[in-house]
Amino acid sequence: MDNVILNFYSKIPILNVSRETCLELETLISMIKQKNEKINIISQKTSEIVELRQRHIIDSAQIIDFIDLNSNTTCDLGTGGGMPGLVIAIAMKKIKNSLRINLYEKSYHKCVFLKDVSRKLNLNTKVIQKDIFTIKNIETGTIMSRAFKPVPIILDLVSQNFKKFSNIILFMGKSGRKILNENSKIWDLDYEEKKSITSEDSFIINIKNIKKKNCENNFNNKSKGWGWKNNNCN
Repeated sequence: MDNVILNFYSKIPILNVSRETCLELETLISMIKQKNEKINIISQKTSEIVELRQRHIIDSAQIIDFIDLNSNTTCDLGTGGGMPGLVIAIAMKKIKNSLRINLYEKSYHKCVFLKDVSRKLNLNTKVIQKDIFTIKNIETGTIMSRAFKPVPIILDLVSQNFKKFSNIILFMGKSGRKILNENSKIWDLDYEEKKSITSEDSFIINIKNIKKKNCENNFNNKSKGWGWKNNNCN
């Protein structure tokens, strides 16, 4: 492996990667590049290798220290091309290989890709080709979600569809602070946060507990998406 690549990963302390892990991450990048020529795994704007490493691989890996290692499973909601799920699965081979990563994705073609990567890299994953919103009473450890749905929808999903979970990891962008302030009208959130290492304007939140406040008509499921209908909460 090129020393430049090794040096790149070694400068990210949170990864603490071995040469083997670097090779597997590079294999994932290669498979994404190849598949992205046929189906949209990631945005074409971030598909160049250097950009892909920084914007997707490192961005996904930075949540490692928030993963609950005391549980047997972790789930990635709407994983798409496997970020962050596949990246975490690769890292976990050296940390806790018995921790299974459940990858929820309803796209058939993306699920085929997820299975191909998992098979090639011998990852402890389970690809679940279902609409996560149709599954009830889910039990897991950490819930992670990156670029899947707006925060209020994810919180409502977890509240209604998950019977048990340890924590929720969400990636917040430029408007993250405003989004959290809006959601504090609806939810009591117990969370910690840390600054993103890939973007000056972004941060990660690790939600330990969520409790819905006494609100009326919190959400309005409009034809063009979800929006606030009434923020009168006690």
